[in-house]
Amino acid sequence: MTSWSVYLLKCADNSLYCGVTTDIGLRISKHNRGKASKYTRARLPVEVVAVKGNLMKGEAFRLEYQIKQLPARKKRSALENRDIS
Repeated sequence: MTSWSVYLLKCADNSLYCGVTTDIGLRISKHNRGKASKYTRARLPVEVVAVKGNLMKGEAFRLEYQIKQLPARKKRSALENRDIS
């Protein structure tokens, strides 16, 4: 079974981007080459702020959706702690 991760990136303009992947290293590399997301392509470079790994696919996509609904100031702690309400 494949392990999924939800990740949070800080872009060059200090905005945050949340995504889901099965290979965090490859995905971050693609983001920084401008090949992963239209949003991050215009805001390079990006750096990893937080990662929550070892998730099942459905669980990862639900967590990503919940994090995207939060204000920016709560996203990092929510991902690290999975403190979604």
